[in-house]
Amino acid sequence: MSFSPAQLAAFIDHTLLKPDASHAQIEKLCAEAREYSFFSVCVNGSWVAVARHLLEGTDVKIACVVGFPLGAMAADVKRFETETAIDEGAHEIDVVLNIARLKAGDDKYVLRELIDVVEAADERPVKVILETCLLTDEEKVRACNLVVESGAHFVKTSTGFSSTGATVADVKLMRTAVGPAFGVKASGGIRDVQTALVMVAAGANRLGTSAGVTILNGLTTNETGSY
Repeated sequence: MSFSPAQLAAFIDHTLLKPDASHAQIEKLCAEAREYSFFSVCVNGSWVAVARHLLEGTDVKIACVVGFPLGAMAADVKRFETETAIDEGAHEIDVVLNIARLKAGDDKYVLRELIDVVEAADERPVKVILETCLLTDEEKVRACNLVVESGAHFVKTSTGFSSTGATVADVKLMRTAVGPAFGVKASGGIRDVQTALVMVAAGANRLGTSAGVTILNGLTTNETGSY
């Protein structure tokens, strides 16, 4: 399988989630998304309205993180964050699940929280961040099952703010757990075209990365555009 730059760009959520991200950096992110036709930009909630304005008239979507990066706030707060992001123009929601509740076996709490976020997203795609580096394989599979049951649309590996990001093994495990038709987003540590292509080969159909431009510029048909 091989990809052109345009085809690979359609996998990429062009991401800037640093706490000190400036207005100028958000402008640059959106300009790059317009130039390269990335699937979306992924930003913190306070930047959604700015990104909506900057991307007006384009096909680039706006994804907003919720409960980021720890996932440990109250469920009602996540619901309110989601509602606010949608009101301000977000097309997709990337929410961090409650990792401690999952690890404690409180599946009922985790499922209820995710259902609330899905409802608040008002039919927009919801990606659920598992933070796989903090979970056992059994916990990853259980989380995937809860995400599917909740009505969300993607499982996502990582915030990029914990000890490690996406791994091929985790992407394969998640793809097996959710089946062939569900969304799997690999994020965290994807900084070059080789890694991006390996993640797609493992089963990811979306990539979260701040290195989208570098990845596309490294994509050449005769060297790294196929696997």
